[in-house]
Amino acid sequence: LMRAPLAAASYYEARAAAMPAYPALTGQIEAEVAIVGGGYAGLTTALGLAERGQRGVLLLEAERIGFGASGRNGGFVFAGYSLDEHALITRLGVARARALYQATVQGVNLLRRRVQRYQIACDLVDAGVLWANWFRDAGVLTRRRDTLAQLGVEWQLIEPDALREWIHSARYHGALFEPNAMHLDPLAYARGLAQAAIGQGVDVRETSRVLRMERLRGGGFRLHTGGGRADVRQVLLATGGYLSGLDARIDAAVLPIATYVMTTEPLGTRLYDCLTSEAAVYDSRFAFDYYRPLADTRLLWGGRIAVRERSPEDVRRLLYRDMLRVFPQLQGVRIDYGWSGLMSYARHQMPQLGGDGKGLWWARPSAATAWRRPRWPGNCWPRRSRAATRPGASSRASA
Repeated sequence: LMRAPLAAASYYEARAAAMPAYPALTGQIEAEVAIVGGGYAGLTTALGLAERGQRGVLLLEAERIGFGASGRNGGFVFAGYSLDEHALITRLGVARARALYQATVQGVNLLRRRVQRYQIACDLVDAGVLWANWFRDAGVLTRRRDTLAQLGVEWQLIEPDALREWIHSARYHGALFEPNAMHLDPLAYARGLAQAAIGQGVDVRETSRVLRMERLRGGGFRLHTGGGRADVRQVLLATGGYLSGLDARIDAAVLPIATYVMTTEPLGTRLYDCLTSEAAVYDSRFAFDYYRPLADTRLLWGGRIAVRERSPEDVRRLLYRDMLRVFPQLQGVRIDYGWSGLMSYARHQMPQLGGDGKGLWWARPSAATAWRRPRWPGNCWPRRSRAATRPGASSRASA
């Protein structure tokens, strides 16, 4: 394993154009809606509200936009939930499971439209995703394909011999190809969402950690940061695996789970010794490998599930070994970047979207849904924020 000094916390940060910092919250302000968290859940909610005409939307991020899982993940965009489709049908029945699954299909399409509408430069590659079978049992593929058909989705079965024309590895035993899927630079996408939201009138504040939240007697909330405070009618907690500490019940419903990502050096033509498709790839295990080719001929590789983050050195060492199990032809390549991040994971493996009926809302993905694209509450929020105090009004996307 050849090593290179890390120039930044992640590959995404290293290649990103310098982004001016958004101002911190200072003094006293008022807003209709405050969103705590500058990841995808918070950003898409803010943008969705603004697109629907809601004014007075304030977004508070403790660090910088995309600091958490939204700016560190593998960059995959595809439909579905952490809970597999068979379990979803078993739990909810075909009709309800189909409606929930199709909501994530619509989310993928919404992401594609927003990238086009707002001209978000995020290296989007609209080439599909491969789900590669790690196991010899061919039924793994046919069973999932047939289950997906019940949800109104068609994935293409790729036999083992045909798959080797896509992936030059003997590790896999066929695959399913999901055509309505893509991959992108997740940090650039998060920053693009922030710019789009600001253009629609959202007030975005960085380095504005909310230290305390109090309910006001006359209704609404007062949010205290280190430099100021905001009085708002409603609050959405959208902090993912980086828990807010503002509501113990909501935090207790989430287990922060770490995942690891690395990128190789630019491989040039060696990349095509591994992959001949631009499609991203993940495999059929619970703790799966996931990887995708980058425009500069690097291979981005991620995987593993743990309860803590690791040093860049440890991440590179662990994932390099995993990569060689699939692509031994990459022995000796240099690993330029390695990083980790925390995702939110719920025991029921579904996103958590809901409200208490008194103006407090929460929106948290579950593990892989951090980059699978459900319709976040900005697209489900009642049209007037005043009506959003109805209990359960946005909880339909949660199982």
